[in-house]
Amino acid sequence: MTVGKSKKIWKIVIITLIVLAVGVGALFASYGIIYSSARKEHMPVQRGESAASEKIHFLQTGSSDAILLESDGKFALVDAGEDSDNPRGFESLELDGYEDKVVEYLKKVAADENGVVTLEFVVGTHAHSDHLGGFDTVISDPDIIIKEAYLKPYDENRIAENEVEEWDNLEVYTEMLEALNERGIPVITELEGRKLSLGSFEITIYNGAVTDFGERVGENDNSLALLVTDGRYKAMLMGDVNINHDVEKNIGKAVGKIDLLKVGHHGYYWSTGTSFLMSTKPEIAIFTNEQKWVSFPVKFRLAMTTHTAMYSTGEFGGIIAAFEEDGIKLISDIH
Repeated sequence: MTVGKSKKIWKIVIITLIVLAVGVGALFASYGIIYSSARKEHMPVQRGESAASEKIHFLQTGSSDAILLESDGKFALVDAGEDSDNPRGFESLELDGYEDKVVEYLKKVAADENGVVTLEFVVGTHAHSDHLGGFDTVISDPDIIIKEAYLKPYDENRIAENEVEEWDNLEVYTEMLEALNERGIPVITELEGRKLSLGSFEITIYNGAVTDFGERVGENDNSLALLVTDGRYKAMLMGDVNINHDVEKNIGKAVGKIDLLKVGHHGYYWSTGTSFLMSTKPEIAIFTNEQKWVSFPVKFRLAMTTHTAMYSTGEFGGIIAAFEEDGIKLISDIH
């Protein structure tokens, strides 16, 4: 190769790299602008109030889910946060528990004049401790009345071996079930397409069938997802549903456009795919997580695909989504 040809090739390489760098820079600059401007539209009001009778309370329970539904003075609980139990003594499961915080919040927000909390129902989305862990404490509290529970059956023979051997799925599931049985609370397990009512809220359960994926899977693949609507607004609570086996994509197609998304699996990498977002186009997304732990690709897809405003419970001390006449109002610092 002649010196002239070599110089020409290097020149082309350098120009190409410069063009790519400029393109990537412009892309990230666009992301930053979209991310910031979208957040300004729905920024949570610090310690605000709302007269709305329909609210969804996203508690601040670290990287775990505890979501209180409120409509026309009636309440229901979806998941109950991480617990402090570690029955098998695994170092990786020495986690901060939020069960007492969940009970305290229920009594602050949902108790009647006698200090009694009545939950029309509870839903356990799937058998991971960051979702079911706090339920045995909630259920066993004598000042909390639960009318019925919705819980998908857990079959350890269908679950990936690493979870069976190293996690406490079976223990938290069994503890919840035993607590429910101890208090004589009906447990409903036939869940696919089931519709529930709570005041003005209509709730539809997705991924409720016990499905054979043809392999042993993580329990997230079995997670329930709930559509909550009052006829004006639609909120999708995705539990830990991820992009595996087209579960998330199929839910998105079935549900269509929504207003608010509780992002699946706390915003970790394997959730909230482009296909799901193109179907649902959420205006607001809430991560039940610290903002720093949310996967950048998930935030990037939300910003660039649907220009969604994103907030995390860890960043805002819990968030209430109040369904008001002129839109969904977000309230922070709720504890």
